[in-house]
Amino acid sequence: MIKLTHLPQPVIARVHGLATAAGCQLVSMCDLVVAADSARFALPGVNVGVFCSTPAVGVVRSVSRKRVMEMLLTGDTIDARTALEWGLVNRVVPSAELDGTVKALTDRITSRSAAVIALGKQAFYAQVDRPLDDAYEVASRSMACNLLEPDAAEGIDAFLEKRPPNWSGKR
Repeated sequence: MIKLTHLPQPVIARVHGLATAAGCQLVSMCDLVVAADSARFALPGVNVGVFCSTPAVGVVRSVSRKRVMEMLLTGDTIDARTALEWGLVNRVVPSAELDGTVKALTDRITSRSAAVIALGKQAFYAQVDRPLDDAYEVASRSMACNLLEPDAAEGIDAFLEKRPPNWSGKR
């Protein structure tokens, strides 16, 4: 689960069924999540005498403590719309549109600089759980490094010249 946050590429979950326990944890650890309107999510271990302590580690980083405790203590399943409202997923779409929506999102992301995305993703996860002062220190260092990237110069030039950027990074 931790390795997902260390990958330089964004990880997008495509959920079309039932994601329970470790499946729900996997969803929570992905960078982005697109779910079909028929998808459901649960931390149901308590129903069989096993508390979902490990899955909760990831889920509580996306969903508020009170909501996660509700999932853990009741074992109830939540629907895709509730998962969206609670912050577990980014988008909910009709099942027939799931693949197209994931592809459009992926295409949009891969049209950006791979080097900049990798640097940004690393900085995001390095700062997200730190105290405010430390988080700004990490983010400021990352911004300074980002500005030294060739793709930063290319992106700024392309913007000023009103043309599409020609990223140097590999996909």
